[in-house]
Amino acid sequence: MRTSPSPVIALAIFLAALNCLARPVEAQFDRRLDLALVLAVDTSTSVDNAEYRLQMLGLANAFRHESVRQAVRTGAPLGMAVTLMQWSGKGEQAQVIPWTVLRRDEDIEQLAQRIADAERQVRGGRTALGEAVTESLKLFDSLDFDVRRRVIDVSGDGGSNDGILPREAREMARAAYVTVNGVAILNEEPRLDIYYRSDLIVGPGSFLITATNYVDFARAIRLKLVREIIGNPMALLDIDPDRERVLQ
Repeated sequence: MRTSPSPVIALAIFLAALNCLARPVEAQFDRRLDLALVLAVDTSTSVDNAEYRLQMLGLANAFRHESVRQAVRTGAPLGMAVTLMQWSGKGEQAQVIPWTVLRRDEDIEQLAQRIADAERQVRGGRTALGEAVTESLKLFDSLDFDVRRRVIDVSGDGGSNDGILPREAREMARAAYVTVNGVAILNEEPRLDIYYRSDLIVGPGSFLITATNYVDFARAIRLKLVREIIGNPMALLDIDPDRERVLQ
């Protein structure tokens, strides 16, 4: 005569089945991110070693700032991935920090320290702004996540004088549904922001923030990161210096 399993055994079988069903869902959830962000940092000849170090410290301190950490918590609840690339002339780009997933404050602190310690791998050269965009686009191919938004964050202090034209690279980014934002550092070219607006930035909610010099870069990149991570609620507005000061 066949007997039915005891209630305890039946419950154990039921819970095991639920666990097996849940694992694929959890695995799928772990592969989703709200944002993938390429930090493309100018290290061409116009950037001396002191200015390079100010860029790295500015980025590191920005990630350590509570406003950026809070932006990650609220604007990227599934997490975000960040990579850092140095660039100068055509064929002179280096991915210095590989894709790093940020989900906890500990992750953010570890990334900040890696940025602060990052050595300069691209030393001098011309300014291939368009190449910085096209090489950044390639980096997304190595990211094995389902990402809701993809953004390239380009910072630099000069117009392009080498490689593919920025306008051509911009159209490639548009076709790939990638947003390109900019930080124009105005110490070398006071009207660089106009050039960045006309030839570089593209995509849903794309925007530009200016820094008067490399000391001011830390403030500009912090504002930029917050705006990028939370999804750019002021997408249709141009941030002017007065509004930037209010956001601080």
